[in-house]
Amino acid sequence: MNILVTGAKGMVGCALVNNLRNIQEGKNRTRPNIKIDEIYEYDLGDEERLDEFCSKCDFVFNLAGVNRPTDPEDFMKGNFGFASTLLSSLKKYESKAPIMLSSSIQATLSGRFRKSEYGKSKLAGEELFFKYGLDNGIKVAVYRFPNLMGHSRPKYNSAVSTFCHAVANDEEFTVNDRSTVLELLYIDDLVEGMFDLLEGKECHCEFDGTETVLKEDGRYCCVPVTHKVTLGEIVDLLQEFKEQPVSLMMPKMPDGSFRKKLFSLYLSYLPKEKFKYELKMNKDDRGSFTEFIHTLDCGQVSVNISKPGITKCNHWHNSKWEQFIVVSGHGLIQERNINTGEFVEFEVSGDKIEAVYMIPGWTHNIINLSDKENLVTIMTCNEIFNKDRPDTFFEIV
Repeated sequence: MNILVTGAKGMVGCALVNNLRNIQEGKNRTRPNIKIDEIYEYDLGDEERLDEFCSKCDFVFNLAGVNRPTDPEDFMKGNFGFASTLLSSLKKYESKAPIMLSSSIQATLSGRFRKSEYGKSKLAGEELFFKYGLDNGIKVAVYRFPNLMGHSRPKYNSAVSTFCHAVANDEEFTVNDRSTVLELLYIDDLVEGMFDLLEGKECHCEFDGTETVLKEDGRYCCVPVTHKVTLGEIVDLLQEFKEQPVSLMMPKMPDGSFRKKLFSLYLSYLPKEKFKYELKMNKDDRGSFTEFIHTLDCGQVSVNISKPGITKCNHWHNSKWEQFIVVSGHGLIQERNINTGEFVEFEVSGDKIEAVYMIPGWTHNIINLSDKENLVTIMTCNEIFNKDRPDTFFEIV
């Protein structure tokens, strides 16, 4: 299959092309039914290449369009006008390639979009594509996308990108109304929706005003995974993410959640000097102990370094439990039940990664058996250390 992507340099176009290449090159094997030979990338202004691509393509993603012209009349020229050019080229070569059209929720001309010139131009483009499909027996898939959420130019047409950039770069920003609700479609979900379309598994819908209503025989197509959040919620989360390197608190981010997607997007706006941040190493003659990550419900993760010949820990807990994972060096972990005296020990090494539980009620230690190398251990604990209730009691194993 040869695929034409118009608007290939835009936010959606770049993401789609990159991920189509992953399938083409066998890096993404989650879509075995999609076979890609060539990917043609087109951006506005190179009509000769468009003509060539239209003569060869088997599928078209039409993402090209104008959304911030200096003259409102350019909405119609850039959206409706280009649509006419594209369809004329396809028709000239009697192409039977199915076409996906990237439209906008503004094309509903409902609510606050009632007088949108952009929406009018998108609606005109939709009708042109539907007529082309009907007249020529071509599959046309029209998507009315809500606000898109992906890495794009800040201070342009995405409030989320603007806020992410501002918070990540310590810039001031203004939120006019924290209660304003946005419906957001994340770029990864959009790309998966396009893969569904290529496999003939797309979702169909109709519209009740600006609300998407899933309908098996609906005229429109949609990506059903969206998130409705307020501007206030977005900026509050971003401030929480910004504090993570200081607080060490990793926010809860369930799979598929808006939080998880926003955190990934926020990180993409970090300036290069913020890719790395210092952690507090608690050092003494024995080595060091460094807390890495705190979580709201799963405790913390730390890195322990023991110098040659050093023994650490020698304590027990009532309810707290830990896991020790030696990643470098050669050591011995010992545990003794404080009530029965039962004893166990494990020789551990970075050459064979294993996890060892520190059981409640068992005093435990870790000994560096080397006289030359440091012993490096990842330590997880089911709760964040609380100095007011440490649940940690000294007792030699």
